[in-house]
Amino acid sequence: MRIFERRESEVRGYIRSFPAIFDTAKGALLYDEQGKRYVDFFSGAGTLNYGHNNPDITGALIAYLEGHGVIHGLDKATVAKRNFLQKLEDTILLPRHLDYKVQFTGPTGTNAVETALKLARLVKQRSSILAFTNAYHGLTMGALAVTGNSFYRDESYGIRANTAFMPYDGYLGPEVDTIDYLRRYLEDGSSGLDLPAAAIVETVQAEGGVNVARDEWLQDLEHLCREFDILLIVDDIQAGNGRTGPFFSFERAGITPDMVTMSKSIGGGLPLALLLMRPELDQWQPGEHTGTFRGNNLAFVAATEALRYWDNDKLSDAVLFKGAIMKEALESMLEKSPGCELRGCGMIWGLDLKKNGAAKEVSKAAFEKGMLIETSGCDSQVLKLLPPLTIEEPLLKEGLNIIDEALEETVRSKTVFAVGSAL
Repeated sequence: MRIFERRESEVRGYIRSFPAIFDTAKGALLYDEQGKRYVDFFSGAGTLNYGHNNPDITGALIAYLEGHGVIHGLDKATVAKRNFLQKLEDTILLPRHLDYKVQFTGPTGTNAVETALKLARLVKQRSSILAFTNAYHGLTMGALAVTGNSFYRDESYGIRANTAFMPYDGYLGPEVDTIDYLRRYLEDGSSGLDLPAAAIVETVQAEGGVNVARDEWLQDLEHLCREFDILLIVDDIQAGNGRTGPFFSFERAGITPDMVTMSKSIGGGLPLALLLMRPELDQWQPGEHTGTFRGNNLAFVAATEALRYWDNDKLSDAVLFKGAIMKEALESMLEKSPGCELRGCGMIWGLDLKKNGAAKEVSKAAFEKGMLIETSGCDSQVLKLLPPLTIEEPLLKEGLNIIDEALEETVRSKTVFAVGSAL
């Protein structure tokens, strides 16, 4: 580890949580340079929905490289880009009756968010953006402005950027409809809330603690945006690509966002971010928003292969099946852990331990037992489960058992749980 400590910036994070030097990976397993095996419930923060070194994706990449395919193309037309766009249209957009233009924004999710915010302001000629409590949308200037976690919101970064925050579904308790709360602000000309160009929302707030918005809340938000001429942007960077069951996380609510940001698993493990937008919103002049790596042809190849998983409903059904296994196991853990709470859907689940830093203790203990699992929530109080969607059932259950053992050795043994109702 000495070279990392000597030469890599102090900003490094996951190397501290998972202090090993990893060497190889396959499916839902990682191996360090000593050959120790780790079950991966982290999945590259949701980037590896299809697993490490997926054989179909790897095979397509090797064939493309051996055929001297174009690697870097800016936004020029290439065979790889054409194949991806055609596959996206045929397999994802048309079957869902979605008419979206596609903009390639750069390599990361925050690039897609920045593009969406910039375009919304351009189209509506308004500067204000509406975001929600516990939101996470990235850490570049515009994306940081709509990210709620106080850990990142240092005022010296100049993060205000015409953003207003409103309570997410359930933030004020189950008895308060926060859409009514938002409506009151929009209707009152003296509320201090400027009419926003757009509202940006995650249907599942992954980094915010695995908070799941109800279908009715999402539907009401869409109706409110239509009523007040506000563009609705869904950030599907971590919760999309099948993580909740269907390909898009908003499908369960039956809504149609004006824009959708995508990254992480859309690239099949390689850097790729894109913005989907209603065609009439595509008001850019040529070259008005650009970037050197907006055309990652290797990622196009990987993404095209990954989308073959969506030729039928097998993966979606498998996510729901395995998600039920995860829920049942976690509910069993809750019975032994009074006061904590379970949230999630599909194959994204959060175990809220209701104590600052408690999830970090569990994550550390699980790592020592051969597992990667991360935390979320503003106080690292939520253990977040993100196994690859393609994980085998025995390996999934092995990972769940490790979590149970880690809970027993850390949190339960210290009786840190506060009195409260379990799910």
